[in-house]
Amino acid sequence: MDLLVLGHAAQYESHQHIISCVAFGIFLFLFFVLFLCNTIKNQYIPKFTSILVFGDSTVDTGNNNYIFTLLKGNHIPYGKDYFNHVPTGRFSNGKLVLDILAILLKLKNYGVPPYLDPNLLENDYRSGVSFASAGSGYDNLTSLISGVISMRKQLEYFKEYLEKLKDYFGEKEKERIVKGALVIVSSGSNDFIFNFYDVPTRRIEFSMKEYQDFLLDKLQCFVKELYELGYHNIIVSGLPPIGCLPIQMTAKSPFDRTCIEKENSDSQSYNKKLEELLPHLQAQLPGSKIFYADIYTPISNFINNPHEYGFEETKRGGCGTGLLEAGPLCTPKSPMCSDTSQYVFFDSIHPTESTYYQISEHLVKKLLPKFSIIDNF
Repeated sequence: MDLLVLGHAAQYESHQHIISCVAFGIFLFLFFVLFLCNTIKNQYIPKFTSILVFGDSTVDTGNNNYIFTLLKGNHIPYGKDYFNHVPTGRFSNGKLVLDILAILLKLKNYGVPPYLDPNLLENDYRSGVSFASAGSGYDNLTSLISGVISMRKQLEYFKEYLEKLKDYFGEKEKERIVKGALVIVSSGSNDFIFNFYDVPTRRIEFSMKEYQDFLLDKLQCFVKELYELGYHNIIVSGLPPIGCLPIQMTAKSPFDRTCIEKENSDSQSYNKKLEELLPHLQAQLPGSKIFYADIYTPISNFINNPHEYGFEETKRGGCGTGLLEAGPLCTPKSPMCSDTSQYVFFDSIHPTESTYYQISEHLVKKLLPKFSIIDNF
């Protein structure tokens, strides 16, 4: 009888612990939402007509669901904290930065849908979509290796999207939407990881400096084409501290689990070049506003000073062991951490929703006010 009572007591305590973790997670989510809303109220934020996104898994909201590739996030535990706890193809437990921004800018209610979703409604086209594909990069070889949608193909889909805008809303309304749109480009990490560090295909023909310049030339052409298509308000994201991704530490520092400083240094030098390039590019394109998004600094801060930002774990993801699991290796059978809000990374590569909320807060405060002379559309 005593054992039965003890068993019930232990079970009760376990349930209470789970309830406490869930309650804390909800509290943290509401805190971030209220904090970001307050941030927006206290400064000028322009009103955009739509949000359009290109890049890799940091901004892919589900396009890879509709192509033949292993790189998919449309299964549990991905999406476990998203609306209705549904895995949508986002490589995180919940929303990505673009979803958070779109909701706060009152463009979307539930995040940015993928362009390839066959169930898109007219209003989805009006307020914006994501063309991004997990595993993609500026280098065409990157998407060939991963079998995903290249940046070039994303642009082709984009031109197709413009025709749909015209068909649905007419030429005049299409031009209004185009003129007031916010475009986000987030890519580059896969180029270095797939082609230079882990599979040295490009390292045979390029030095690091040369490969950085090669990618920046590709990026510059991409932005110019967006501009020629009428899109003038563009945010380009830099690289994260690649050497601090759990999967990179597993590959190169499996016992000490310290960040790979050479890879972080490469990220910083690339970001410096990108930050210097964009003002020159803007000067060449009359009427454009092209800004650099620094994600390296906030993520480094989370890793180096985790407790200041509410994090406990920085060296592994919350899925499985957190050392290698990502994409097809992060499965419904993988054990999950009890509280993802305390983790910087959800799997061995991708950040948690909590991390994305804090990056969004950084961007809202530092970046969006720079679009200060957007017209009323």
